[in-house]
Amino acid sequence: MFLPKYPDSPTPPPAYPRTVADPAPVRRPVPQISVSTGAVAAVLVGGVVLTALLAAVAVTAVSVAVATVVLRSLLRDQHRR
Repeated sequence: MFLPKYPDSPTPPPAYPRTVADPAPVRRPVPQISVSTGAVAAVLVGGVVLTALLAAVAVTAVSVAVATVVLRSLLRDQHRR
């Protein structure tokens, strides 16, 4: 009842002649890296701009700190009188 049914005359698999081909050498593609002068210039300009912005932030922070100290000392003198 639950047994598999096999065909009466099984057909043999087709016969294909197997030929061994010479294995082709494996060639991995080498990535081409080309750096143009425009890319180098863009990186240099970006670095200069970022450095200038960092220097501007540092100068601003120092000036705010100095102004805070001066105002604090002025206000302290006003409260003492």
